[in-house]
Amino acid sequence: MSIAENRRARFEYHIEEQYEAGIVLEGWEVKAIRAGQVQLPDGYVVIREGELFLIGCRINPLRTASTHVNPLADRTKKLLMSRADIRRLIGKVEQRGFTLIPLDLHYKNGRVKAQIALAKGKAQHDKRETEKKRDWEREKGRLMRHTVSSPSKD
Repeated sequence: MSIAENRRARFEYHIEEQYEAGIVLEGWEVKAIRAGQVQLPDGYVVIREGELFLIGCRINPLRTASTHVNPLADRTKKLLMSRADIRRLIGKVEQRGFTLIPLDLHYKNGRVKAQIALAKGKAQHDKRETEKKRDWEREKGRLMRHTVSSPSKD
């Protein structure tokens, strides 16, 4: 079940590989995620000292949060993956110029997981091509609905 999706990611980047990672969250963050108070539009993943961190994932605190907790909506969250996967990602990011971006947050066995992708940025002409395809699919759908719904005059 998807919690939040980064829709711009597939428009802005060519997705090469996808990985699933756990997220280190605080209690108030889990409650806010269950209430749907999460946004992921400008998120990205950075590598620091051999560990992955999610930056730009905004979790808005609930008003009913505990009084002794000082919630930060834009807190950097640590991602959990196997050491071998992290090493492989580090090599690809440093050598081949890939970027790590979050695609979505979802539940798996009651835990919040992040789907992250190894991606390369699209050039401007690729973005225009994607937009043309999307517009054509939309127009094609309209035409098909119009021809099916109009009665034939035989």
